[in-house]
Amino acid sequence: MISGLFRRAAFAVSAGLIVLSLSSVSGQVPDVPIRMHAFAVNMSNNLSGANAVLEITVDRWSSAAERGKLLDTVPKGQDALLSALQKQSVKGRIRIPGWTGPDPNNYRLGWDLRYTWHEPLPEGGERMVIGTDRYMSMWEVRNQPRTTDYPFTLMQIEFPKEGTGQGKMMPFTMIDFDKKKNAMVLENYGSQPVNLNNITVEKKK
Repeated sequence: MISGLFRRAAFAVSAGLIVLSLSSVSGQVPDVPIRMHAFAVNMSNNLSGANAVLEITVDRWSSAAERGKLLDTVPKGQDALLSALQKQSVKGRIRIPGWTGPDPNNYRLGWDLRYTWHEPLPEGGERMVIGTDRYMSMWEVRNQPRTTDYPFTLMQIEFPKEGTGQGKMMPFTMIDFDKKKNAMVLENYGSQPVNLNNITVEKKK
């Protein structure tokens, strides 16, 4: 099922891990709403070397109940999870404001974010996990290439107590469930995730 163009992500999330600590986080991240800018570099086997500045806004965090509902849906399969995610309220937005030229994928306008989770890092600072259903162009929907099997976009961002943040983005993600390990497994389309470098954060006005 996985050819040389596809790589199984090197991490899995326990399906039973529904609620994490929501204690106040330390570091430089202000209360929502916030706006982040990240320099994205794609070193994958497809579009290697492509880069852009992403703008990510978070207007509110997902609640523990919302997180739990999504995780409870994972064992039911990817289609069920996608449907549940699409029913979540909008939490923010991601876009490429400097995009130029034709824009069939709405990079300049961007896409709504449906899942925004945060937690404190053990050494101080904050970790964010952000996800949404991936926008598909009319061409992709009509022709059904292999990418349609990867309907999610996921990001993990870490902010230290001081300095800029770093992270990874999986723009095309398949979410599977390993019944033997009782774990959610992520598969990335491409040889490696996109690097998110020099991430800055500010209060959204």
